[in-house]
Amino acid sequence: MGAGLQINWVVAMYAGVQFAAWGFLSILIAEVVRDSYHAACHQVKWLSKWHNKHHQVYKRDLSIISLEAYKDSQLYHDIVESILLLIVISAIAIIFRPVGLWLGVLYAATFLYGASLRYFLGKVETDYTHRPGALDVIPSVWWVNRTYHWRHHFDDVNAYYSGVFPLVDKVLGTALSVKGKTVALTGASGSLGQALTTELIAKNAKVIALTTNPENIVEQPRVKALAWESGQESELLEHLRKVDILIINHGVNVYGSRSGSDIDKSFEVNTFSAVRLMDLFFSTVTGADAKATKEIWINTSEAEVSPALSPLYELSKRTLGNIITLKRLDSPCTVRKLILGPFKSQLNPYGVMSAKQVAKGILFLARRDFRNVIVTVNPLTYIFFPIKEFSTWLYYRIFSKG
Repeated sequence: MGAGLQINWVVAMYAGVQFAAWGFLSILIAEVVRDSYHAACHQVKWLSKWHNKHHQVYKRDLSIISLEAYKDSQLYHDIVESILLLIVISAIAIIFRPVGLWLGVLYAATFLYGASLRYFLGKVETDYTHRPGALDVIPSVWWVNRTYHWRHHFDDVNAYYSGVFPLVDKVLGTALSVKGKTVALTGASGSLGQALTTELIAKNAKVIALTTNPENIVEQPRVKALAWESGQESELLEHLRKVDILIINHGVNVYGSRSGSDIDKSFEVNTFSAVRLMDLFFSTVTGADAKATKEIWINTSEAEVSPALSPLYELSKRTLGNIITLKRLDSPCTVRKLILGPFKSQLNPYGVMSAKQVAKGILFLARRDFRNVIVTVNPLTYIFFPIKEFSTWLYYRIFSKG
């Protein structure tokens, strides 16, 4: 009797896990189908005519121009999209037969139900990513919140396609657009600074090159060079008000030195200057749209978790990394860490990677909304850094107050 019950329990557990696995897969497929259709609406001309009704109905604060226009947009976009989604997911469930696939059908049906409420009854409040008002949180990395989706309407209509989970955007590289954005970059005359400038220009961004050597910046369209050095952070305030993305990339490496002056120099340039710039940029995150469009990227380097054969470089960068982890708990905008392995530069003539490779890697991952951008040939960093970052974040979360 006991053995029979045990066998039945095991079978039931297996069936439950199998059901959940098929259900998860079906919801994943539904997300891919729905968001792929959305992306197609921006690429296929006859689909875009219907989809444009959806875009035209919203003001910049996501309030609607009129209820009639809103209902019209629901008919030509949301209801059509939901019906197509329901047909595709139902067909998959019928053809492949596992019962768990019907969870995806149920998931798809919720979109049609919501769209029907909005079209027939004018229930605008059921459209949670389009609720009007100020954007009071930063874009989520795990799901599509209002701030995330706002960018699709008013930042770049050819990006941010995802509707619930940003999977498709992460695959396509449309989870962040730098098109038309103004990017300020410190250390712009260095190897990585020049490589990043090239990549950003290729993605149609405008670059403000902040450097101690502006004469080394090649004159080209959409690039403006500004003379700047550590200690002059406050002089950049007016420039930073007009900047969408600030990339803190300057640094110094005194190699094996441990003199008092080099200790001061390393922490001043690598740590405190970066922190002052970050705080200054945070003060510019004001206005209705700032949380959606403003970002800061900070090069803390692989030295956060790995030896760099330069103790003061490691100490100053690790301190910077820990301060950033602390400040991210209350940051008013998105903050990305750049965890970079050794590349050839003036700071490291023996680097394994090229600055061009690293710059391409940074843009590739940032456009997929990685908040910790790891570009290195060292496989251990991909293991140790997430562990270090999570444990440090958890410790600061518990034992500090905003």
